[in-house]
Amino acid sequence: MIGDVDLHLFNEGTHLRLWRVLGAHPTDGGVHFAVWAPNATAVGVVGDWNGWSDPRPLEPRASSGIWEGVVRGVTIGQRYKYRIETRDGRTLEKADPFGLWHEEPPKTASRVFASEYAWGDGAWMSSRAARPALSSPMSIYEVHLGSWRRDLSYREAAPQLADHCARLGFTHVELMPIMEHPFYGSWGYQVTGYFAPTSRYGTPDDLRFLIDTLHQRGIGVILDWVPSHFPNDPHGLYEFDGTHLFEHGDPRQGYHPHWTSAIFNYGRHEVRSFLLSSAMFWLEEMHADGLRVDGVASMLYLDYGRQPGEWIPNRYGGKENLEAIELLRALNTAVYGEVPGVSTIAEESTAWPGVSRPVYVGGLGFGFKWDMGWMHDTLAYLAHDPVHRAHHHGQLTFRGIYQFHENFVLALSHDEVVHGKGSLIGKMPGDAWQKRANLRLLYAYQWTAPGKKLVFMGGELGQWREWSHEASLDWHLLDEPDHARIALTIGELNRLYRDRAALHRHDCDPSGFAWIIGGDAANSIVAYERIDPDTDDVVVVVLNFTPVPRTSYRVGVPRGGAWRELLNTDARELGGSGQGNGGVVESHPVGAHGRPHSVVLTLPPLGALILAPA
Repeated sequence: MIGDVDLHLFNEGTHLRLWRVLGAHPTDGGVHFAVWAPNATAVGVVGDWNGWSDPRPLEPRASSGIWEGVVRGVTIGQRYKYRIETRDGRTLEKADPFGLWHEEPPKTASRVFASEYAWGDGAWMSSRAARPALSSPMSIYEVHLGSWRRDLSYREAAPQLADHCARLGFTHVELMPIMEHPFYGSWGYQVTGYFAPTSRYGTPDDLRFLIDTLHQRGIGVILDWVPSHFPNDPHGLYEFDGTHLFEHGDPRQGYHPHWTSAIFNYGRHEVRSFLLSSAMFWLEEMHADGLRVDGVASMLYLDYGRQPGEWIPNRYGGKENLEAIELLRALNTAVYGEVPGVSTIAEESTAWPGVSRPVYVGGLGFGFKWDMGWMHDTLAYLAHDPVHRAHHHGQLTFRGIYQFHENFVLALSHDEVVHGKGSLIGKMPGDAWQKRANLRLLYAYQWTAPGKKLVFMGGELGQWREWSHEASLDWHLLDEPDHARIALTIGELNRLYRDRAALHRHDCDPSGFAWIIGGDAANSIVAYERIDPDTDDVVVVVLNFTPVPRTSYRVGVPRGGAWRELLNTDARELGGSGQGNGGVVESHPVGAHGRPHSVVLTLPPLGALILAPA
């Protein structure tokens, strides 16, 4: 039952756990239903227990806008909808906005659910708060579950996904939206069930099993979450009680031109409670370790995707969406205050200041932000034939200007391998050998540059074709040695990233990075240090972006003595030509690049060297 305190918090926009009191909850002899429909003239419940007719009426709860009541004889698993009579005489049948389980699309009813799952991830959950996200390794494997391997349930995917990620050393899995969505081709980004996993792969407890399995293998789980828009399917949130209830009524604020979908009314208190509760549900009830918040840029700007005259300025005459800003700050304040040890990650593609800075200093409060600029510049640079890269060196080094302005995730996501963009390996110039070498070099750069890491599934296979949500990954490529070695390269990079404090402890701190060579455009070479001042660990990275081996190339290093090759992406066991330095190189007391010592290296073609004091 919903209490008076719940009503107060709901109506003021600060309720964080509405799923506990709204929706369908089994009780003695039946199910208690509660739904928010303040502009309805009547609300009832229909379902498969009454032939979808003769609706059982719900009663309004004072002036709260909530209708509630107990329907006798209803049991777990039965399907239902709310039948809503509108002020203009229409009758609507709506799925439950707080439903915990829905029918498998294209069917649209909600189902009564109560979890019976017994979690086994107690050790993971009890230690989660002690893992500081900024200074811990975070290497994320992004997955679209329906096309990772076709026709797998949550439970069938669980051991296979855990084995794959553990074998390659990823610290986290990020699941593209697994909230219920009617159109499979939306990849989950058109959500109707903000509290329900999609039934395409099983029950909510089956998803719990998947998350639990990953946790027990030491792998965190990040979920994509979409508060930026929702579809206008008639069974969903759109015009829920016959009015623009969840969405903004003015199409200049409530219609998303990019996605032809509805935009939440972030200024409505009850909508704020709905969204905040949804976020908390996935973190608390489903044990997610983080939320990657989709479409943040579209939330922040009133003119996003619009022409002049198609948007309404805020009360100060600006284009910033003040209500959305307030929601995002409330979201991050609640998440970090209530669920220690989790992270929020913003997909934000503009130069909005302070996305990953605390709310108390004026930021939005996210833990991390995707570095879209790094992705764009790096892929554009690598698309050039190496003979032309000298003229585009700034695309490689420009990130050094801003790389600590936010807490960044370096993401090579699904967006870069669809809609005719081709696969990652397909973007690379040259013959097949050079394409693979370029790809290994890209990964070495990504894994050694400051910031957390993300790669979309298929990237570890060197998959030639671009991603399709209708087909499984090309797993047969792992039977080909050249492609298996790409996966091996990622495994080696993940091992180094996790094991070497210098490569992760200061991912988001300027003290963890120093340029050695940034300006050798003529040779398309860069070199830098990764540093952990706390443990005195240091790693030197040298990247050669041409297919020309460079012999007798001097690089300054901060210490004397022998330097060991931790990784050479041109090693034969990784698919390279085997050029390098025999595993160890002695430094000389010859200053270079501002360092007191230097090493003279053979730089392999289209290769990366990662060195550390022997």
